[in-house]
Amino acid sequence: MFRLLLALFLATPCFAQFLWNESHLKQVRESLQAKNSPYAEAFRGLESSAKSMLQEKDVSVMDKKHVPASGSKHDYASLSRYFWPDSSKPDGLPYISRDGVSNPELKEYDRESLDRMSRRVQTLTLTWFLGGDTAFAAAALKQIRVWFIDDSTRMNPNMNFAQMIPGRNYGKGYPFGVLDGYSFVQMMDALALLESYEGYKPADRAAMKKWFSEYVQWLTTSEQGIAESNAKNNHGTTYDTQLLAYSLYIGDRKTAERFIAHFAERHILKQIEKDGKQPEELKRTLAFHYSWYNLSHMLDFYTIAKNNGLDTRKATEIQGRSFYKALDFLAGYIGKDSRQWPYKQISGWEHAQHELIRDLYRTHLLDSSKENYRNIYRENKAKAGYGMFNLLYVRATDL
Repeated sequence: MFRLLLALFLATPCFAQFLWNESHLKQVRESLQAKNSPYAEAFRGLESSAKSMLQEKDVSVMDKKHVPASGSKHDYASLSRYFWPDSSKPDGLPYISRDGVSNPELKEYDRESLDRMSRRVQTLTLTWFLGGDTAFAAAALKQIRVWFIDDSTRMNPNMNFAQMIPGRNYGKGYPFGVLDGYSFVQMMDALALLESYEGYKPADRAAMKKWFSEYVQWLTTSEQGIAESNAKNNHGTTYDTQLLAYSLYIGDRKTAERFIAHFAERHILKQIEKDGKQPEELKRTLAFHYSWYNLSHMLDFYTIAKNNGLDTRKATEIQGRSFYKALDFLAGYIGKDSRQWPYKQISGWEHAQHELIRDLYRTHLLDSSKENYRNIYRENKAKAGYGMFNLLYVRATDL
């Protein structure tokens, strides 16, 4: 009987893929049924986090301290991360920039709640998919309904007040507020996985498709969205990657193909030099971080496209400029001291390196000819960390 139930469980229908890989996740799930699975420790950590989340309150846009200029808490609002009160002014207004230094007032708005919502949906869904306990799927679905669907708590599908700066722009957000929405991309696989959970109803699916259709409409027609689409740094990359994911989710494959066709011209040509440097990112006080950050979103773009059977070979290089050259430039500083980096990186050197190491491994999964990236990961995997990354991406032979 147990074998029959296991066989039925392992025969879960296919799900739409974005950053995660269905075949790998099924291999991990099967491995966890055996003794001494190389994924056992990572899964125990994941399950422990998920159990803690079962005891926590669902998050929503209604939780924030401040009401946006629209007068409705249903509108998402966030503070521009690097802006602080002006100490020379009695009321601190307008806020002024301290690039690279995060203002703790962020927690009074929606940004941290959005990130937490996304992590909750990912963690709970993956725990259910790998372990089989539907209590986790039910909790993930409840969180989705609270954030996106329920009338009393749902977020309106816009970022009109994202990354606003107190004292400026009449309380409206700025184009770079579109960046906040990347948390949606990170949870798209979990959302797709949940469609195979029996509690996920046709009405849930219809509501989520409608929400993201309206969000795509906002991204492509709003003042903020249009301005962000023309950004010549990581902002533009992030915008295109979001629209690629959302277009595929709502079934608009033609738009996805259009973004792929223009990606090299829009981002590789305008952002990467022939020696792999990214001038716009190197201007920042966190130059290594933002150089990695931009490439990480390019990698997400290619991964989402590949997982949906779309060809990105013409999207990675143009006129001697290449995504891979940019990765190679950064990889040359792995293991080095931040003082050897010839640009500014005022904090977070080790964290950015660890993120890069993980993305080098993901790049090898994208293009198996890049064996050197896999080798760098293997040499530095203790720094890369374990946990969910291992479950989502790392092959058993590399653990």
